[in-house]
Amino acid sequence: MRQSRVYTAQPLLPADNIELEEPASHYLARVLRLSEGDPLILFNGDGRDYSAEISGIRKKRVLVRVLDSKDSANESPLKINLVQAICRGERMDYVLQKATELGVFSIQPVNSQRVEVRLDETRQAKRMLHWQRVVISACEQSGRACVPAVQTPLSLPEWMASAGVSPRLVLDPFAQSRLSDLSVTAGSISILVGPEGGFTGEEMAKARASGVMPVSLGPRVLRTETAGPAAIAVMQAKAGDL
Repeated sequence: MRQSRVYTAQPLLPADNIELEEPASHYLARVLRLSEGDPLILFNGDGRDYSAEISGIRKKRVLVRVLDSKDSANESPLKINLVQAICRGERMDYVLQKATELGVFSIQPVNSQRVEVRLDETRQAKRMLHWQRVVISACEQSGRACVPAVQTPLSLPEWMASAGVSPRLVLDPFAQSRLSDLSVTAGSISILVGPEGGFTGEEMAKARASGVMPVSLGPRVLRTETAGPAAIAVMQAKAGDL
């Protein structure tokens, strides 16, 4: 029987006794209805899984005893940074969830001319907290113990101007080169995905001028929320991760 996996932001060490945060406590005690002595797995993003058991339940908080730890050993040898043009509501959640399940290393949201979602400072802070919770939930489900970082949104020109030695690709249905034809080994790579409606011709020209290589996923045009996960799956398969 698969044990429940729960994220905590706290430092974890074998033999520690800790009190879980309210959301995790509610999930374990009220949703799963676990009891004292039941086993579970904790992780805090350091790359290790921690075996634990419930040592007590006090009103809205669950107490746990950490037993031991082990390296999760399921991270990809290829560090993929998904550079995703911000899309609406559940579509962005889907991208973050599936990218995390597929082993993405980090996510960089970007704004471009055809992005329909415009966030002021307050809305952006709230949205980023929500996005990180989506990623954590996907880690709990998929068995990952490293939590991908969701970076502060950048404008497309800001991202293009950022220096980096790793290859940078942009998905373009009209590109001559196919993503599946690239040679991929362990290392780092960035994949830029456009918004609903795609990048403008001017944006694509500037991307190419800044060293971003256009690649195609094949003969069909994918939705913005489908393209990123599909590209990650191709890269992971070529890197030997899937």
